[in-house]
Amino acid sequence: MKKKVLLLGASGNIAPHLLSGLEPYYDLHLADIKPHPDGNPILSVDVTSYEQVLEAARDMDAIMNFTVVRGDPVQSFHVSTRGAWHVMKAAAELGIKKVIHTGPQSIRGAYDHDFDVIDVPRSPGVNYYGMTKLLAMEICRIYARVHGIQTICFVFNGLGPSPTEKVSGKDFPPFTIVWEDLQHACRLALEIESVPDNFQDFNMLSYEGHGKYRVDKARRILGFEPREQWEDYFKRTP
Repeated sequence: MKKKVLLLGASGNIAPHLLSGLEPYYDLHLADIKPHPDGNPILSVDVTSYEQVLEAARDMDAIMNFTVVRGDPVQSFHVSTRGAWHVMKAAAELGIKKVIHTGPQSIRGAYDHDFDVIDVPRSPGVNYYGMTKLLAMEICRIYARVHGIQTICFVFNGLGPSPTEKVSGKDFPPFTIVWEDLQHACRLALEIESVPDNFQDFNMLSYEGHGKYRVDKARRILGFEPREQWEDYFKRTP
């Protein structure tokens, strides 16, 4: 029997691109406050309402939280921070033991000058959106440890399609993940039995050729590996 997975933020900028890699393996329950861009059935769930999150999460085996608001100073807190609290509170109340959370990388501002950056303290600076997401991560961490909820947080800087032909006139971007790699990472996260301390955050990127940011922690714990050497598409022709 397929695991039942509640996917919050299913109509946003990220989740619709993950369905092709998840639907064959899981019984997905798509939830959002707006229609799905591809017309898929959607549960109307406002992540800022605990009651709505709790009801949607009943009988689920896992919750994936891809909700986000960036520009609005009020809603960004209610969605990013309170929303994360509602997800973890509902998981604790219902006995759900797997949550996937997402957020911005929050380290490039402090480490872009460096190389081989793997597992370092997040540094969001004074950016308000970054702070709401950092608070959300700490809420997830606390609930995970107290209630034994296996919680995996994916952090990234950019997302998009994989290259399909040679790319010229540009370089491969740092800290960016392609859809196929994120689909693969989500499946690994949903299947892994446990992670150290019940909570781990992972850099998610597909291009490591620049030598700056790496996914070694995700390799070691999740068994993640980019599906291809995507940077090969950017190689210069002699």
